[in-house]
Amino acid sequence: MNQNNLSTDEHDHNHHSHEYSHDHDDQLESSSSQDTKGYQRTLLFSFIIITGYMFIEAIGGWLTGSLALLSDAGHMLSDAVALGATLMAFKIGEKAATHQKTFGYKRFEILVATLNGATLVFIALMIFYEAIKRFNSPPEIATQGMLIVATVGMLVNILVAWLMHRGSQGGESHGHNHGSNDAALTKTPDNKEPVNLNMQSAYLHVLSDLMGSVAAIIAALLMLGFGWVWADAVASVIVAILILVSGYRVVRDSVHILMEGTPANISLVNVEQKLLAHPQVQKVHDLHVWSITSGLHALSCHVVVDGDMSIHESSSLIANLEQSLSALGIHHATIQVESLSHPQNSSHSEALVCDISGQAPAGNSHIGHNH
Repeated sequence: MNQNNLSTDEHDHNHHSHEYSHDHDDQLESSSSQDTKGYQRTLLFSFIIITGYMFIEAIGGWLTGSLALLSDAGHMLSDAVALGATLMAFKIGEKAATHQKTFGYKRFEILVATLNGATLVFIALMIFYEAIKRFNSPPEIATQGMLIVATVGMLVNILVAWLMHRGSQGGESHGHNHGSNDAALTKTPDNKEPVNLNMQSAYLHVLSDLMGSVAAIIAALLMLGFGWVWADAVASVIVAILILVSGYRVVRDSVHILMEGTPANISLVNVEQKLLAHPQVQKVHDLHVWSITSGLHALSCHVVVDGDMSIHESSSLIANLEQSLSALGIHHATIQVESLSHPQNSSHSEALVCDISGQAPAGNSHIGHNH
């Protein structure tokens, strides 16, 4: 009788854990899909506006003979390409995981962000090059026509930048309430929406073009009022510095994700303390935390427990630890439960992290990690 009750309890608990696992994954998939849908709509509107005005500015530059406007039209072309690539990245990121791509295609968003950041750096270097040429030989510029077209371009870029800034603040998730669990999964510990690096890189492209329009306006006014032909080159250098810094930051952050770096808003010490706070966890080691894409963090670790713990108890422990980790913004956790008698623990150091190698060191049967 007692055995039957125990079996029934274990079945109910396992069924509950199974449901928790599916609910956890479904919430992640639903939240991610909703966020990217909002991003995609914003990107589509921005792409249409930028592409439309790009043709207007190119025609204006051709009619006025303004190299500055033609250059800005070329810059807007890079914006349109960046917005289109970002939109495509979100579409590809929606594809389901496969046996070959077990994490799906969400990392493609980071690859596009890296490309966008590198493009910003390239644009900045090209502006530096062009500015040096203009210092040596200032070109003839139709300043009045340049001022009019640049002013309209500034207004267009302000509109697009506003749309993207608003759209990057969490997509559609602001308009819906998905419950406490979903909120914990989609927000960082300080209750702020995580920054999507792909959207940020596209936004910086538009922002750099906005700064270019402002610089063109200031330069045109200075040339009209004081005849300072070098003002255009000086303004271009200032804008290039700002673009270079923005591009470097995007590349730095995206490469950090590609290198499986620990997310900036997560401390391994805090994660360890959160795990050790559970009374059944004695030690934590082999801790790894990384980002699959912006705002979607994963974890793997080993936790040491009492050797007499049953499978039923370990299943309950893992479910509790996963729930506590979600409060830290970690959405996907793989936790290995082991006892002190595990061969690895006899040779393991007190270090929280370990070096991954292809072979086991002498005397250590734990293949793949170097302690």
